[in-house]
Amino acid sequence: MKNVLAPGLHIVATPIGNLGDLSPRAADTLRSADLILVEDTRVTAKLLAHIGVKVPMLRYDDHSDERQREATVARLGNEAIALVSDAGTPLISDPGYKLVRAARAAGHSVHTVPGPCAAIAALTLAGLPTDRFLFLGFLPPKSGARANAIRDVAELRATLVIYESGQRIAATLRALEAGLGPRDAAVAREITKLYEECVSGSLTDLAARYGKAEAAPKGELVILVAPPLEPETASNDAIDRLLDDALARLSPSRAAAEVAERLGIPRKRAYDRALDRSRK
Repeated sequence: MKNVLAPGLHIVATPIGNLGDLSPRAADTLRSADLILVEDTRVTAKLLAHIGVKVPMLRYDDHSDERQREATVARLGNEAIALVSDAGTPLISDPGYKLVRAARAAGHSVHTVPGPCAAIAALTLAGLPTDRFLFLGFLPPKSGARANAIRDVAELRATLVIYESGQRIAATLRALEAGLGPRDAAVAREITKLYEECVSGSLTDLAARYGKAEAAPKGELVILVAPPLEPETASNDAIDRLLDDALARLSPSRAAAEVAERLGIPRKRAYDRALDRSRK
């Protein structure tokens, strides 16, 4: 028997892989909705079949026009409409915020049914600081724009959380290593599924690992990058790794200046180590 669901917009988080992660409240909301807005009807149909219900679905994504949004908002006064994404929490690197804003502006109720989110799940797996983090979604695919985006957050003392496709993971890791240096990082994939994996290492190690992979990983992945080291806690090993790369291109003084600026350490410390490395 359907529960009575209050009219308005209901934002429902759905599983990111394991269907067992659908909460009882989320299932009840989907079961009781008059309409479900979806990214892909085929994906959501599998979820609805899992809980044994049939509810009308309507495609809603970033390509939906303003007229469709207005028509949907007009129905919220008398109907309970659920919004889902293909996986995870709607609006988190997924469409929906314009609809939420329009619904609120029209005076309709907006409710959230929280649940799975790949970004949060990956943070729990990575073993990196979680007291401050910045979700960046997908970085720009073009190399120049991507490098600029990385440069904008290079000094932020927070763990970075980035979504990426398997096809672009190697290029993105190389760009992150070039812009941020050999920071601690992790790559999470297949979260909540049978072959869940979280690979940790420096950005240098991860870029090499995925660059040498015979085939690109399937699906979407989450990259997590640790905050920059405190200036005086930058290890000699971290300094030396950057210096070895810089010394292949630059004189000791210029290499030291580049590394000191990147790590935020005194230039003299970097220069003394650069001279030592160049003698070797």
